[in-house]
Amino acid sequence: MQGIDECLLEAMRLPGARGAALVDWTSGLALGAVGESPGGDQEAAAAEAAELARLAAEQRAFASGSSQAAEPGAAGQEPDPPVEDLILSNRDSYHVLRFVPTSFDSSVFLHLWLARAEGNLALARIRLGEMAGRLELG
Repeated sequence: MQGIDECLLEAMRLPGARGAALVDWTSGLALGAVGESPGGDQEAAAAEAAELARLAAEQRAFASGSSQAAEPGAAGQEPDPPVEDLILSNRDSYHVLRFVPTSFDSSVFLHLWLARAEGNLALARIRLGEMAGRLELG
């Protein structure tokens, strides 16, 4: 298990990493951030990424199996987010939003900003998944 700071620092060691944040997609607040921020404003970047995450996570069409909503897990646990991750690409970078399953409401995600020329999108997805699994919130 690792905390927020350790997780974000590990994300910054990925090739091409420009910035990383842990964001609550219901409030749009960054729970932690390191490195650069798209547009130079970490608060605005977190709020904008949260809006994108919220749009995807709340749509039934993107849920697992695409025809059913997530159901509560065993013993009253909250369901995992219906979306595993989102990838947004532009001419010079990638944004990877990895939803983090939690024991409470699963409303957080890791946002990794990668330089396109140096980044490895496949590696970033794999490593963010591993980091999300080790992340200790609480």
